[in-house]
Amino acid sequence: MEFNDRDLIASLKDESTRERAFQTLVNTYQERLYWHIRKIVMNHEDADDVLQNTFVKVWRSIANFREESSLYTWLYRIATNESLTLIHANKRRSLMPMSDASEFLMNNLTSDPYFEGTEIQKKLQQAILQLPDKQRIVFNMKYFDEMKYEDMSQILDTSVGALKASFHHAAKKIEDYLKNSD
Repeated sequence: MEFNDRDLIASLKDESTRERAFQTLVNTYQERLYWHIRKIVMNHEDADDVLQNTFVKVWRSIANFREESSLYTWLYRIATNESLTLIHANKRRSLMPMSDASEFLMNNLTSDPYFEGTEIQKKLQQAILQLPDKQRIVFNMKYFDEMKYEDMSQILDTSVGALKASFHHAAKKIEDYLKNSD
């Protein structure tokens, strides 16, 4: 079935075609969203939970989608917010200081049986996890997802200039971490 986002949105908002359209939406976006979420939460089970929560939220709120952004950026925005909600909830539950969040996420990564990275990939992830949440998300979206700053701007509700600065600072911090971690 060939479709575009506008047709898909119309089908999602129509009761008679909603379920089939939703299945198309899930099939189209679930893998990309999963990997976006996974880079934020660092753990397979958490990523699966966040992905499910994302699609539940989409199902419940598609009727209110005003189409001011693309479907893609709307989905990424929900997935990003759900990911951050999970991280903050886990931090509160474990009563850890905010400064220990990167250690918490690194433990998630290293204890995840699904992580198959090399030592170099693990070092890069350790460097990325040292970044503040916003810089980490911007770096992942630009470096791994090759996302345009304009799309990131809509997803993160931040100016393109601020995103470019965040990416630059993140890349510099990662470079410094990798140089000094030997």
